[in-house]
Amino acid sequence: MNIKDLWEIFITFFKIGALTFGGGYAMLAILQKDIVQRLKWVTNEEVIDYYAISQSLPGIIAANTSMLIGYKRGKTPGLLAAALGMACPSIIIILLIAAFIQNFSSIEMVQHAFNGIRVAVAVLIVKTTIDMWKSGVKDKIGVALFLAALLVFVYASVSPVVPVMAGAAAGIIFKETKMFKGGKTA
Repeated sequence: MNIKDLWEIFITFFKIGALTFGGGYAMLAILQKDIVQRLKWVTNEEVIDYYAISQSLPGIIAANTSMLIGYKRGKTPGLLAAALGMACPSIIIILLIAAFIQNFSSIEMVQHAFNGIRVAVAVLIVKTTIDMWKSGVKDKIGVALFLAALLVFVYASVSPVVPVMAGAAAGIIFKETKMFKGGKTA
């Protein structure tokens, strides 16, 4: 891995970090467009797997996901370039906001801009959910696992780690008991 490749990883994740409003969920749409479709560094399935793993790890989902992709692309130097690229825009933005927030937060136009950003983030999350459904839910068992996780989230106050780990365990159990056969139920 040369310095040019590391710089490309850094700049790519810097752009993603700078354009991601709304956290890790909103980031998925940008990752799929940039990292999967344009650069072809990972597949859509890998992004979803990395995202699921990132939800189970301590820390920020966006940072964890970027580090996993960076590691795949360039081992430890790639991980560091991705992490720095993802973190730098947030640090810069936080410093700027801290310096100027008191001057601008009461301006009505700024409040309307943030309201518009929230709506756009909601759209990104819905689109990402649809894309994840298409690549992640492939059979009746997948639908059953989805519905079970949805019910847990709607009716129980649990950490996202619980359904992610339960889904991982269910996938292993179903695969080992031959309920899955080539991505489809037997």
